[in-house]
Amino acid sequence: MAEAEARVDEQILACVRSIPRGRVMTYGDVAEYVGSNAPRQVGRVLSEYGDTDSDDVLDDSPHWQPLPWHRVLRADGRCAPHLFLRQRALLLLEGVPFRGDRVLLRECRWDGVSPG
Repeated sequence: MAEAEARVDEQILACVRSIPRGRVMTYGDVAEYVGSNAPRQVGRVLSEYGDTDSDDVLDDSPHWQPLPWHRVLRADGRCAPHLFLRQRALLLLEGVPFRGDRVLLRECRWDGVSPG
């Protein structure tokens, strides 16, 4: 069971790393993309591996690359409540459109296939 969960975790990380600048996915989108029915697992992986404090943390792994955790949203287009200001600021820097406190998903939702 642990091996299967670790594989899904790696697939989640790969999916999130592939989301282009200016595009977003929901937790459910990422879960569906990796063949899981567990959006909460996506949230757990992002909280475990996402860099929420620094943009310049380096890892000793030769395959390390930053995780664009901020490109994953709640199903209603809202940012994570505890990270709202930082997540919104990062998305705005990438040109992601908002209406109020929600991302306009119809304008920037990524399907995991089409180019950014």
